[in-house]
Amino acid sequence: MFLNCHSYHSLRYGTISIENLVRKAVDLNIRTLALTDINTVTGIYDFYKLCEENHIKPIVGVDVRVENEQYYICLARNAIGIAETNRLLTDHNCEGIEIPKTNPSLENTFVIYPLKNIPEKLLEYEFIGIRENELNLLVRPELKKLIDKMVILHPITFNGTEEYELHKILRAIDGNTLISKLSENDHCQSTEIFFDKKKLLSAYKLYPQIIENTKYLVNNCSFDFDFSTPKNKKHFTDSRENDFKLLKELAYEGLERRYPDGDTDAKARVEKELGVIDQLNFCGYFLITWDIIQYSNRMGFMHVGRGSGANSIVSYCIGITDICPLELDLYFERFLNLNRKTPPDFDIDWSWQTRDIILEYIFKKYGKDHVAFCGTNVEFKYRSIFREVGKAFGLPKDELDILAGRPMDQHDNNSVFRAVHHYGKMLEKYPNQRSMHSCGILISEEPITYYSALEMPPKGFPIVQFDMHTAEAIGLEKFDILSQRGLGTIKDAVDLIREKRGITIDIKDTTLSKNEARCNEFLSIGKTIGCFYIESPAMRGLLRRLKCENYKVLVAASSIIRPGVAQSGMMREYIFRHNNPDKFEYFHEVFEKELGETYGIMVYQEDVIKIALHFGGLSAPDGDVLRRAMSGKGRSLSALQKVKDHFFESCKELGHPEQLSKEVYRQIESFAGYSFCKAHSASYAVESYQSLYLKVYYPIEFMVCAINNGGGFYRTEVYVHEAKMSGATICNPCVNLSELQTTVYGNDVYLGLMHIEKLEGKIAQMIPEERKNNGDYTCLEDFVKRIPIGIETLQILIFIGAFRFTGKQKHELLIEARFLMAGNRPDNMQLTLLDEPKKEYQLPKIQRDPFEDAFDEIEILGFPVSFSPFDLLQTRYRGTVMAKELTKFHKSQVKMLAYLISRKHVPTKRGAMFFGTWIDAGGEYFDTAHFPNCLEEYPFQGGGCYLLLGTVEVDFHFPTITIHKMAKMPFIPDPRYSMDQYRSLETARLLQEDVSMTQRKPYPQEQEIGLPRQKMK
Repeated sequence: MFLNCHSYHSLRYGTISIENLVRKAVDLNIRTLALTDINTVTGIYDFYKLCEENHIKPIVGVDVRVENEQYYICLARNAIGIAETNRLLTDHNCEGIEIPKTNPSLENTFVIYPLKNIPEKLLEYEFIGIRENELNLLVRPELKKLIDKMVILHPITFNGTEEYELHKILRAIDGNTLISKLSENDHCQSTEIFFDKKKLLSAYKLYPQIIENTKYLVNNCSFDFDFSTPKNKKHFTDSRENDFKLLKELAYEGLERRYPDGDTDAKARVEKELGVIDQLNFCGYFLITWDIIQYSNRMGFMHVGRGSGANSIVSYCIGITDICPLELDLYFERFLNLNRKTPPDFDIDWSWQTRDIILEYIFKKYGKDHVAFCGTNVEFKYRSIFREVGKAFGLPKDELDILAGRPMDQHDNNSVFRAVHHYGKMLEKYPNQRSMHSCGILISEEPITYYSALEMPPKGFPIVQFDMHTAEAIGLEKFDILSQRGLGTIKDAVDLIREKRGITIDIKDTTLSKNEARCNEFLSIGKTIGCFYIESPAMRGLLRRLKCENYKVLVAASSIIRPGVAQSGMMREYIFRHNNPDKFEYFHEVFEKELGETYGIMVYQEDVIKIALHFGGLSAPDGDVLRRAMSGKGRSLSALQKVKDHFFESCKELGHPEQLSKEVYRQIESFAGYSFCKAHSASYAVESYQSLYLKVYYPIEFMVCAINNGGGFYRTEVYVHEAKMSGATICNPCVNLSELQTTVYGNDVYLGLMHIEKLEGKIAQMIPEERKNNGDYTCLEDFVKRIPIGIETLQILIFIGAFRFTGKQKHELLIEARFLMAGNRPDNMQLTLLDEPKKEYQLPKIQRDPFEDAFDEIEILGFPVSFSPFDLLQTRYRGTVMAKELTKFHKSQVKMLAYLISRKHVPTKRGAMFFGTWIDAGGEYFDTAHFPNCLEEYPFQGGGCYLLLGTVEVDFHFPTITIHKMAKMPFIPDPRYSMDQYRSLETARLLQEDVSMTQRKPYPQEQEIGLPRQKMK
């Protein structure tokens, strides 16, 4: 009888979770229940499952509203009915088609109108809902004649008085207004709550026809859904047989290309994989991915196929991935096995510049009716909750800032703040809005509106109304189409090298870089800034600790740096064993044979499968069940228990002592959830090597492209510094030589106009375009006639030196600009057919302090170019030790002068600590550790140069300075403001630093890891 229930997926309206909705129905012995969220079907699949588990008949539908006005409630009579409603909403959301206020064309759907919206004519499947408090209106003749088309309407929106208040808070948040200003039409009625079904029916006892009509709707609504069948596009060709035939042809063609010497192991692996892929009917999935890659290759784009897909030799042969699974002993079962009923999951990266082109191809190729992004539910977050709730209560901005910016224990203990806390806590985990999944694409066999209405977020690609977990549950597996800046840097560098040097590099040929001696030398000393995934301070420190000088060690490093692996203690243990191979024993020969590459440590997820297989005697698919269950991806505890029991039974049969088996299982249990996919690490390592190869042999071009792709871990200034350290001469932007992006002529790097923060984007684009079309700018006057620019922007260009080609001083150009622009609006400036002779002004020569340019640069670019930050210090002292000498000073106290690059916050039991990264006056990098007791007395004071006093600790070849004292060093007064003491110190405060935050716990110490270093019997 409850045909209009709202969950909290009725965003900023409903207050009840799907679980609580069904639980309440169970408590009240309600045997039929309808979920009709407002304009969404987000919750219908979870609702269906929970109802089935609790022996409740589920009815699904949608409460259709436009601008807060309820048009009607749609109840699906069958699966086609929900598809019809989804199409109605999709046409409105994505195409802007108006939703009809009455008589929508929904033949497989019951439509229930509120009394406020009764159509002139009721169709066969249309009814009128009447609430209990509206029954007294039936005395009216116009309503009385419609009783035979009426049904019971008792909406459900909240549970209890508290939730009713919460509902009103949500409505105020949605309307960006105060609770006190809500009208009755803005929120639901106070009666929209569950109560006894018999009591509800008794209210309608004088109208048996209404009760019978309601029963008729209930009995004739059916929503049966098969979760077990895949919903993805079934075939790439016209049939399963032809899909397999094509995939097999492509795989064998690729086999000859990848293994020209006729590798028999590779051929056997291809045959084995093809059999499993065909048996599971996943050929279409592989071929669709292959098709996307083929388009990418035709367009000349770079891609990286990563994740567990690289465990497949078929993926390698058909070009989806570039990782040989035989070389790295990657198990196919980690990616796909007969226990897996859902399609595999390919993760593919493109450059951030080309990803949208790939997406457009997918939508065009497979049809907009069959393609959509996964949605994601964005929940109310801690800070936003208190701000939003506080705003609804009418708190002023300064109090909202306190609520959002301070911990709860620092808030005032007044009644309003207590109410904000109370309702804010209730809102935790509530969905606040729907957004687009960052990379998950769905391609369905049936029109995607069979499963969901679509919405159109600002990004411009439609999304389904549920998240990736629901998609997977109903049989829609996503294609992960990701983007990253590293690939853009590599592709642009290859193009720039071809353009500037005439050298063509086949960067996809991984033999170029994998075992290249000079690349390995750079790798071993952590000289990797600008290189994808291996440029962060933590990664560079790890590379130095490992003296990493080959591909396989880099693959391991890419895995153990991950937070989970490091947190488990495996990073620390790996470093120890790598540097001390004679100071530990493999505690069992299986670990030596199978995990010798990683010194007997389960670094990768594949290692769990190996040990389960070779020590425990399990099958590879069972090993993957174990891995998935322990990493939180398993769905069944009973399946895990079954595999665990099988593991111990098998160990006993193999003759392993019980104590040994328990220790092995303890390690599996301890590390399976932390370990990282080896294929994923291998894919990252290949890309890291590609970028490193370019950095080693073409450093200037590579760093220019790193700058143009938005860098990576660091700010632009750091990559400019790297280019300078590589032999480049850094030049300020110039209207005749600079492009929008940074460019290079020989060894001269001209910063792009895009780096002038206050220069409008369209002007920055127009300057090089106009120059290309009509030649270089001859003088300032020529420039202002050709570019519609205002005096303030023109002055910025003068201050940065963009007109230095004229040979005039900045003060001359500024005066000339004033003359040229006097009385002229930028849009009135234009070239004339006959220019008057240019007037020459004789201005006095002014002695200019050379440091003025550096301060101009800090103000306009954020960092100095003409001088280094050290040149601007009042002191000439440069410290007692330089960074390249630090390894010689283990346990010694040193004093250093350094420029702050970045710092990372790490919480500890004793308070916040930081790890700092710096450069010394020679341009070399080094790292520091700042503990809470030191930071209390000697805190960081923003970007700039510091005098540091600390003790050097060399940990496996990598020096870190534990800081005892530090002080920020003053710059010389800004000579541009010699008459204004305050302003003369202001510019130096603009120097930046990179600050990153982490909530990880401190890594465990050696004694806490508990991994045996002796053989067990």
